[in-house]
Amino acid sequence: MRRKASLILLALAVFFAALSPLLRWYAYPRLAKIPANEYQTMVLEAENATLLDYGSMTARTVPKVTIVQTLKGDVEASEKIEKTAGRDVVVWDGLSYVQGPDGKMVSKVPERYIFDAHTQEPVHATGEMVDGDPVRREGIEFKWPFLTEKRDYEYFDAQTRTTAPIHYQGTRTFRGLEVYYFEQTVPWTRVAMPRTMPVAGITPETVARTGTTRWYTTVRRFWVEPVTGAPVYGEEIHREELRGGTLLGGRAKVTAFAGHVKMREDYIEHTVSVIKANRTLVLLLTAYLPWGLLLLGVLTMCLSLYLEARSRRPDEPTAADPVAPRPVTA
Repeated sequence: MRRKASLILLALAVFFAALSPLLRWYAYPRLAKIPANEYQTMVLEAENATLLDYGSMTARTVPKVTIVQTLKGDVEASEKIEKTAGRDVVVWDGLSYVQGPDGKMVSKVPERYIFDAHTQEPVHATGEMVDGDPVRREGIEFKWPFLTEKRDYEYFDAQTRTTAPIHYQGTRTFRGLEVYYFEQTVPWTRVAMPRTMPVAGITPETVARTGTTRWYTTVRRFWVEPVTGAPVYGEEIHREELRGGTLLGGRAKVTAFAGHVKMREDYIEHTVSVIKANRTLVLLLTAYLPWGLLLLGVLTMCLSLYLEARSRRPDEPTAADPVAPRPVTA
């Protein structure tokens, strides 16, 4: 009976030991992915910001500028691209909507971001764009890969339509989570005018005819939870200027927008709670289950060997009937 039990335990030990790396190196890369139907909204604010009054073409300080960023997954487009790409693809339609303190639109810039659902690497397909301009992204945007590493990454800047390193600056603690801090500085760069302007009748083409150009710089900061690769917090020190041309009435430049853009508190709390839940799911596949199964396999193996050793011992002697005394002979 002990021999049979030890063989069963040995089979279980082998099963657990084989399942451990299978979960980590086979199941995890296939199961950990961004869902194609993802939908999320983020609200950021810049208090005491500088904003251009297009009526008088002068910059003024306003109490607050609000930026609403929306990402919506296009499942139908994802499935269509997957047929030719041969891998799981996510298509995000993004919109960055900026409004002043009076609630009026300052700018709105749509994007279509196409990327690998598992690695977050860009997938180049028809429709990839920023504000209607076709682009070919290199590097990440919005999200870091699962199991983010302590290194620099290439990050795509939608304003300049270019990619540059975003630098790992160390490990920090944010709202009870260990996070990696990344920072990128985009130097003053000439960028395109938004296709949708805040004043009726003004278009990028009419501004271009005046000779006025738009310039932009920012310091971009992200606090990234490394297991999920999701930013728990982000902010930018953002500046835009209009330079030259007859639109400025002889002035060399005027500030179009300047402010320290930060995530709103309620969205920080929501983001942290969602990331904590997703972090547990990723850790189940990468650490908890693989190591737990490996430990269970070792314990089962030890129990199997113990029972096998017990089965090989001779049975302990049992109490025998008393032996009759033999006569003593001389």
